[in-house]
Amino acid sequence: QVYLVESGGGLVQPGGSLRLSCVASGSIFVINDMGWYRQAPGKQRESVAAITSRGQTNYVDSVKGRFTISRDNAKRTVYLQMNSLNPEDTAVYYCTASILNSDYQLRDYWGQGTQVTVSS
Repeated sequence: QVYLVESGGGLVQPGGSLRLSCVASGSIFVINDMGWYRQAPGKQRESVAAITSRGQTNYVDSVKGRFTISRDNAKRTVYLQMNSLNPEDTAVYYCTASILNSDYQLRDYWGQGTQVTVSS
């Protein structure tokens, strides 16, 4: 079994910041790309940011310059630093990772999601 567990969500005022974390655990052989998606009420899930095992990153246009994705391979953790938050960032944020598990199966795994609410 492989598990992804997010933390760090919550309620923040417009202009504020939050840092999301996601730790991978379980029967892991190799972790490849990691990333964050979000889903707002009534909207489709969208990719927010992604990072390769070598640290290459990409972002959706709406968060460029405000969000930063990073990872600590030793800790099997991916982070999303979110600054200058606005109400349009309100969503459930999901961590995802492409993982080669101990059975040598390459699969995409998802966390359970963490709520981020931006409101005054």
